[in-house]
Amino acid sequence: MYTKITQSGGRRYLQLVDGFRDENGKVRHRVVANLGRIDDLTPQKLDPLINGLNRALGRAHNTSSEVISETALSFGDVFALHELWKELGFDRALGRALRSGRRKIDVEALIRAMVFNRLCAPDSKLGCLRWLETVAMPDMPGEVTHQHLLRAMDALMDHAELVEAELARQIRPLVDHDLAVIFYDLTTVRIHGEGAVGDDLRAFGMNKETGGIARQFVLGVVQTAEGLPLMHTVHAGNVAETKTLQAMLTTVLQRFPVRRVVLVADRGLLSMDNIGELTALAAQGGRSLEFVLAVPARRYSELAETFRHLTFSGEGLAEARFAGQRLIVAHDPVRADAQSARRRARIAELEAMAEKMVTRLDAQDAGETARGRRASDRGAYSRFTRAVGEAELTRFIKANYTAERFSWALDEEAIAAAELFDGKLALLTNAPDLTPAEAVRRYKALADIERGFRVLKSDIEIAPVHHRLPDRIRAHALICFLALVLYRVMRMRLKAKGNATSPKTALELLARIQKHTTHIGPQTFYGISNPQPEQLNRHCQVVV
Repeated sequence: MYTKITQSGGRRYLQLVDGFRDENGKVRHRVVANLGRIDDLTPQKLDPLINGLNRALGRAHNTSSEVISETALSFGDVFALHELWKELGFDRALGRALRSGRRKIDVEALIRAMVFNRLCAPDSKLGCLRWLETVAMPDMPGEVTHQHLLRAMDALMDHAELVEAELARQIRPLVDHDLAVIFYDLTTVRIHGEGAVGDDLRAFGMNKETGGIARQFVLGVVQTAEGLPLMHTVHAGNVAETKTLQAMLTTVLQRFPVRRVVLVADRGLLSMDNIGELTALAAQGGRSLEFVLAVPARRYSELAETFRHLTFSGEGLAEARFAGQRLIVAHDPVRADAQSARRRARIAELEAMAEKMVTRLDAQDAGETARGRRASDRGAYSRFTRAVGEAELTRFIKANYTAERFSWALDEEAIAAAELFDGKLALLTNAPDLTPAEAVRRYKALADIERGFRVLKSDIEIAPVHHRLPDRIRAHALICFLALVLYRVMRMRLKAKGNATSPKTALELLARIQKHTTHIGPQTFYGISNPQPEQLNRHCQVVV
């Protein structure tokens, strides 16, 4: 069936014609309806007919109005994160903790938006507002301003303890009550801002990224052996690492009702003085605390005699006693040879530098002239000691300051003592049923939390922080921690499905699924771009 324009008596007419075949199979036409003269037909007369046909087919009404299409918004990534957020119960946790009849802003939605922003396009709070204009975030209030985001952060800190307790309640079912192996480590986060404030977290300390002094705060993260972050801690930038361990363990035991805790921490967190305090703390609730801690380098001098008498197994493992605890030592001979060779090579370079300076001084004393400034023994001492200090070899190369002429000597005993520790990892543990191989394996798994710190600083971009007030800094750290939890859960689920794609790549792929909005006259139509099979697969693996 189709329309046909015919002409008669100089006038043109519009007809509705049906085509068919007769009994002989020939094509015939018959007029179903005469719709009138063309010059008399108007949209007002034809639109009801066209709209009736469109309704029969489930299509949009015909209209002469302009078709207006809004800018497409990314939808797949924020939708997948929103489903994961609800599945983990973070919406309910924040809703319970932040419930208020006087507050006019939806704090949960604003916090969720800032968390998702750290995962999809990390930026400042003003940058987060610009990002919100490019995504179709589910369940978001109509208008969001910079002040709304800051007020949401303030509300988060006004109820910080309750918020973290509610979040822990949601994570708690994922933790094994019989055996909880927890990893704890600290990192430093650079921060900007001048001027002092009360209870200032911004302090100058040794920054792990730059290797120098920087204004910063210290972030601690506790996670399970499976890589699930449990909680975080925030400290001033100059805090001693050992002082954070006991407070962290107290909080873990309060929030997670585990009966046995196996704590794995890096060497900077070990203090021989606090081991007894930690063990007594765990025993108060009828729990047992077992630990695997690396011996700090400053205590290695006390182990020299013990190391000389160790007998290593075929796996390169040995066990002894130190400070009343089990001492487990792992030895890698290949790595030991490489470390010793590098040290000897650096020492040889410095000796060659010293010999060159001595040759020049001797030639100068013999009356030979050379280009440049005149050399002196004092200048040679200054240059040489500076080079030795920069190479961190002052223990092994000693300049002789009492001699009249520039000279130096190697401390072969110190070099031999250092080579005694090359390629070795020294661990302390009080776990009676933990084999040396298991202790080493658990400690090496601590590298996973270091990868989490790299995610915080690269994909989530926790630093640099531009907040000044302590509570705003703590709120920023909590938002980034929640982003890390989502990231790790996504990684665990992708890995469980045998997919090597990173969460960041998966979110970038899902972001290509867009939401479209079109206005035709008084009507508005919404649509989602057709997802590709790979996008559907990533969504299912991330959410389910």
